[in-house]
Amino acid sequence: MKWLLGAYAGMSLVTFFCYWLDKRWARSRGRRIPEKTLHLLALAGGWPGALLAQRWVRHKNRKVPFQIVFWLTVAIHVAGWPWLSELGRR
Repeated sequence: MKWLLGAYAGMSLVTFFCYWLDKRWARSRGRRIPEKTLHLLALAGGWPGALLAQRWVRHKNRKVPFQIVFWLTVAIHVAGWPWLSELGRR
């Protein structure tokens, strides 16, 4: 189970940094991180970091289509926790 928490923590740090960087680039009208990439990072386990970034950095927190996909990734993870916890017991 520790590996799962470590994976969530690591991916959350990466995802938070990507949100922060995208927000910074958005302000400077520079290069952007595609929304698809942000969603894939959340799906890969970075959704807690994405949620924190949406609140603290205030990025992508008002865009309804983005939020729908984001919360679907959270639901996928929550639904998969029983399966993941079973893997951790083996």
